[in-house]
Amino acid sequence: MAKSEVRIDKWLWAVRIFKTRTIATEACKKGRVTLGDAGVIAKPSRMIKVGDEINVRKPPVTYTFRVLALTENRLGAKLVPEYMENITPQSQLDLLEVVKISGFVDRRKGLGRPTKREGRELSRFTEQMYDDGWDFDFDFDED
Repeated sequence: MAKSEVRIDKWLWAVRIFKTRTIATEACKKGRVTLGDAGVIAKPSRMIKVGDEINVRKPPVTYTFRVLALTENRLGAKLVPEYMENITPQSQLDLLEVVKISGFVDRRKGLGRPTKREGRELSRFTEQMYDDGWDFDFDFDED
């Protein structure tokens, strides 16, 4: 017997929109998943049915999917197109391309490894200091 409704968090995980069900549940709780054009924020326990449109916000893009079939079990990647249709507007997909091309890195300054550019700037800065005659050889043993 096929189910007529499935929890939204289970479906999002099953069709591989999110890597784990926990992440799918958190996205619903944080308001990143909405149902239809009305923009109803979906709770993780919200039931969906065939034909529903689901908007998933994964900054900087908001993806839109149409439910073609229901499942609670994780699918192989090749089976996903039978269960959902990606109807994300082209404007959103273009935004994703712009972000990829621009090389934007979502990393706060000072955290993680420096980028190549930051490394070059740091090297230039330290070379300038040594070239300007700075003497960093302090002798603290003088009495």
